[in-house]
Amino acid sequence: MRALIVVDVQNDFCPGGALATDRGAEVAADITTYLRAAREAGTYGAVVGTKDWHIDPAGHFAPEGTAPDFEETWPVHCLADSDGAQSHPALDTSLIDAWFLKGEHTAAYSGFEGHPAGAPESSLADWLRDHDVDAVDVCGIATDFCVRATALDAVAEGFDVRVLTDLCAPVTPGGGAVAFTQMSYVGVDLIDNHFH
Repeated sequence: MRALIVVDVQNDFCPGGALATDRGAEVAADITTYLRAAREAGTYGAVVGTKDWHIDPAGHFAPEGTAPDFEETWPVHCLADSDGAQSHPALDTSLIDAWFLKGEHTAAYSGFEGHPAGAPESSLADWLRDHDVDAVDVCGIATDFCVRATALDAVAEGFDVRVLTDLCAPVTPGGGAVAFTQMSYVGVDLIDNHFH
């Protein structure tokens, strides 16, 4: 069975947010359009969403008074329960079957580092296997960080993996292109759904 993983489509990663991608809001709306059609077509047995959900992520936020390097350290973003951590309003959250939170007390890029809300002993990989999922499609924000990490971990966990390239928003176009090359190299199928 195939599942869709919607990665970090959150206010802080969309225009106006603390760590905005240029195409974040557009991608949020496109994912909703795609999901509605996919649900009608029965494309997925399950749809899961991931969220950055930071409480005190050691070393992930740039120390006060220092500039983030945008590789290891970042502006403060996606604080647990904050508006910035909520799903972007263009994403129809009623289409998501389960949510996985990541990064409460550590940097966490991959959705596979996440756990269901209120169940820290469980994991995304466990949940997918419990639901007889053996293949996943990945989309969301940001191509060059959390989408890439989620796709690479999905391969490492033994899933058949596709990334829906036009349903991803990169931090930078160059970073997004490099990420797609890295994903392809480890066997991820890159699929363009031709929305644009």
